[in-house]
Amino acid sequence: MVRILKYFLFIMSLSIPLKAENINNIIINGNKRVSDETVKIYGAVNEIKKYSETNANKILKNLYETNFFENVEVLYKNNNLVINLKEYPTINQLVIVGEKTKKFKDQIRKIISSKEKKSLNRSNLIKDVNLIKSLYSSLGYNYAEVEAKLNKLDEDNYDLLFEIVRGEKTKISTISFIGNNNVRSKRLKDIIASEENKFWKVISRNTVLSENLINLDKRLLSNYYKSLGFYDIKINSNFAKIINSQEAELIYSIDEGNRYLIGKISTNLDTVFDKKIFFPLKKTYNKFAGEYYSPFKIKEILEEIDEIIANNNLQFVEHNVEEEIKKDSIDIVFNIFEGKKELVERINIRGNSVTNEDVIRGELILDEGDPYTKINLEKSISKIKARNIFKDVKYQVADGTEKNLKIIDIEIDERPTGEISAGAGIGTTGGAVSFGVKENNWLGTGKSVEFQMDLDEESLSGVISLNDPNYDYLGNSLNYFLKSETNDKPDQGYENTIVSAGLGTSFKQYKDITASIGSTFSFDDLRTLDTASESLKKQSGEFSELSLNYGFTFDKRNRAFMPTSGTISSFSQSLPVYADKSYISNTFSHSTYKSLSEDIIGAGKLYVSTINGVGADNDVRLSKRKNLSGKRLRGFEKGKVGPVDGNEHVGGNYAASLNFEANLPNILPEYTNTDIGAFLDFGSVWGVDYNSSIDESRKLRSTAGVALNWMSPLGPMSFVLSQNISKANTDETETFRFNLGTTF
Repeated sequence: MVRILKYFLFIMSLSIPLKAENINNIIINGNKRVSDETVKIYGAVNEIKKYSETNANKILKNLYETNFFENVEVLYKNNNLVINLKEYPTINQLVIVGEKTKKFKDQIRKIISSKEKKSLNRSNLIKDVNLIKSLYSSLGYNYAEVEAKLNKLDEDNYDLLFEIVRGEKTKISTISFIGNNNVRSKRLKDIIASEENKFWKVISRNTVLSENLINLDKRLLSNYYKSLGFYDIKINSNFAKIINSQEAELIYSIDEGNRYLIGKISTNLDTVFDKKIFFPLKKTYNKFAGEYYSPFKIKEILEEIDEIIANNNLQFVEHNVEEEIKKDSIDIVFNIFEGKKELVERINIRGNSVTNEDVIRGELILDEGDPYTKINLEKSISKIKARNIFKDVKYQVADGTEKNLKIIDIEIDERPTGEISAGAGIGTTGGAVSFGVKENNWLGTGKSVEFQMDLDEESLSGVISLNDPNYDYLGNSLNYFLKSETNDKPDQGYENTIVSAGLGTSFKQYKDITASIGSTFSFDDLRTLDTASESLKKQSGEFSELSLNYGFTFDKRNRAFMPTSGTISSFSQSLPVYADKSYISNTFSHSTYKSLSEDIIGAGKLYVSTINGVGADNDVRLSKRKNLSGKRLRGFEKGKVGPVDGNEHVGGNYAASLNFEANLPNILPEYTNTDIGAFLDFGSVWGVDYNSSIDESRKLRSTAGVALNWMSPLGPMSFVLSQNISKANTDETETFRFNLGTTF
């Protein structure tokens, strides 16, 4: 019993705080590079007036956190505070062996914690090795070997070497999907960024198995499914079945979940705002209610809310969306409320080593001194990303020097912006090749410079263009071009060389309306052939022209690429400013897209183009005349429809076409990698003003047929099989046409 009592008293004594002892002096031992004063500052030693275990532990914690010291000991001896230190050795040189590319070396040095002339912490070396491996894995080098080695110079100095063996990139041999019951795998392959490794995609970066690309694929798949109403979509997992070090099968497991309709849509409006201002939203609500849920539809409503806020000059307005899931529908509430009255004090931009800062600031909706709203900040970040010259754009918001001020830090991750493209096409009436070089961030200005060359059986053209997508910092673009084109058209009775230059601008006029205006100067050296008629020979000569061009586009499609609903209409006109022979040209087009069912996507397209001379001598020369392309009137050879002068097809003053198309994506088995569609084309070319005796043949041409697109082992192939329903005797027809080619 006595023993137990003694033990209890001992335990109790430990819980009693020891009396703090006075400190006469502070003695620091073992520090060679770090000064005594620095030790005192980082350890907060001067703040401690009396010694205690608690204070000693604080010093220990503070000094270890500096990462300067391998060992720290804090003692109390003879009324003195004694701090014994052992410094980490120093990294004299950091050498990267096995990596030749300076860009990668710089990236490695940036991500690892070990730094030259800094402390060597051996526990960080394993982390650094793993970070380097992760970097290479993100680039497709999934089997990269990395080893950290130390070369001892003396007790306090080491050289650190990272030996790297890249290995080969792992390519994606096949991509497959599990659980996609409502969407074909072929369609999903079109959605994701990753691509199967085919020999015609030798330059593509997306055939490499990388973590970054897989994460992007997951986001793209999720967004696509949500746009179809699959709100609960989950990309449960992805895994790569490794065939060997250079090849892998990429597999995505998908849980589609339920498909939802949009139920009730309502607005919860703060009482400080006038309800009448937001009445136009009801029309949009009625439009979307009952349709399949899509985040793009929600985005469209939010954009309309933002437009109302901007048009009515409302400030410090915030909004968010609440969604309530029911059995087979989703009710949506848009909350619009008065936000905090905060201002932007400062905007810092970092990471732009190549891109000029004003290029980035030019995309910002808010500026220093403006009201701060998260809505405008996120829209600004989206605009910066939309320039497509940055790998990533991140931001952080911190409190400013006063309570109502905000400091915004924007971090830019730049990427290579050069592109090389090439293509080739082969058809029953000839072939074509193309080559292009493009730089999307010329000298860091955000401008794009492009050279494009095209060659087919009748023409050779080359064009250099410069585009400034935000020349006025209001989101408007400015385009310049210089073009040279040589044509040899024996079936149309002439050959010519055209040199042209121009500039133009385009800008958003309203929400869905884009306007454009520009001018073009051209010089046309036109030469008729010896076989041409006397009327045609009179068209020979050299012609100069300065024209003013303007147009409008009204775009209500759900997406620009492969739309399934909506419309797009455009009108453009060219007016003479100065010309040897003056003309007025007009072009109008309209396309409507609609999903007729899950398996049928329909489209209707109208096209009308006219050109008329101005003045007494109003003949339209051969090189200016209108024709219908093979895409607008299939089943006929290019330029071989309409008026004929002798044996030459001379084109007309007017051209028009009407197309009805139906894409049938699910009619053929998925393993065929083939899409098929049907079409019905109507069109005509007419009107000749230089010779009234020419047979204009105003007869309406029509064609029915099928179009097939096959992703073949040799590359993408397209086949068009046409049957003429009506034609003129002088027309040149084309029953079958195929094209084989690709771009990279």
